Amino acid sequence: MERFTISLDDDLARQFDQLIARRGYSNRSEAVRDLLRGQLEQEHQARDDSGYCVASLSYVYNHHERELAERLTEIQHRSHDLTVSTLHAHLDHENCLETVLLKGPAKAVRAFAEAMMAERGVRHGQINLISVDMDQGRHSHAYHVRGKGEPHVHLKPKS
Repeated sequence: MERFTISLDDDLARQFDQLIARRGYSNRSEAVRDLLRGQLEQEHQARDDSGYCVASLSYVYNHHERELAERLTEIQHRSHDLTVSTLHAHLDHENCLETVLLKGPAKAVRAFAEAMMAERGVRHGQINLISVDMDQGRHSHAYHVRGKGEPHVHLKPKS
């Protein structure tokens, strides 16, 4: 493990300590490690679409927008191999929140998310991608069929 020292002005150190307390960290080091991991992952995702990922896409839309719900469902059906699950919540008389869990090649997942968020009537869309490696585990290949014939993959977070 490598150690390094940083200097913070008093106000920034106080705010950081408050953040640490709110998030339940036991020390500054673990909080800094998490911040660094998050920034490195964000940088990796911004420049690399070649790997595999899991993602959460959330967006708010007006369900009165003409045929919007049907268009969104159609996009999900066309990409059924990426779509794991969808959560739908009614926010008020006009607005709904949907969160779509995704998995697959990062390039395809990002394209799916952009298509969903580009639909007329969708607003406040955001995607959170997490890179994962295909875990070979005890199998000789990452993608295989279970005893009952259901294909599946083994994933592990990138370190």
